[in-house]
Amino acid sequence: MNHIFERGQSDVTLLLLHGTGGNEHDLLPIGRMIDPHANLLGVRGKVLENGMPRFFKRLREGVFDENDLIARTDELKTFLDQAAEELEFDRNQVVAVGYSNGANIAASLLFLHEHVLKGAVLHHPMVPLRNRKLPDMAGIPVFIGAGQTDPLCPPQESDELAGYFKNAGADVELHWEEGGHQLTHREIEQAKNWYETHLKA
Repeated sequence: MNHIFERGQSDVTLLLLHGTGGNEHDLLPIGRMIDPHANLLGVRGKVLENGMPRFFKRLREGVFDENDLIARTDELKTFLDQAAEELEFDRNQVVAVGYSNGANIAASLLFLHEHVLKGAVLHHPMVPLRNRKLPDMAGIPVFIGAGQTDPLCPPQESDELAGYFKNAGADVELHWEEGGHQLTHREIEQAKNWYETHLKA
């Protein structure tokens, strides 16, 4: 997978996952804001939708191609495992930071694989998969940033996702912004404060 890796001064690696139309560079500034000392691993989605990179296919707005999502999630996990060896970072210290489509595949990683991430910062995610038995997420910290007027990810979707994570044992913080689907500086600041409390090495 196309990626960029910037080595930091800590054992933590932030896995940076862009939104639709983004690339592996998009979330580097946000990663640096959240943890100035972490390794940064930005990854580009391999699926193209009207020329825009995504991490998995969708059937239409808000409706995921679940088979493709599962296959792409497994592919991302395999990439992570291999990248940890090749780039020499601690595989057990990976925290995902995703926005929109990237947040969705990060949530899917947690839904499909046990102990795949140390934690996750999910900006404006949806429920990736329903009607599945989730792995044990006991103690895994998860931050969900949501917009009260988000047209792509309505509030009930954010509440439902938080409920799935909580029922699986994760330590969830659901943060609400007044706006829509955009990622605001205030939301990133909230994520940074949460991260420093729950995940800072």
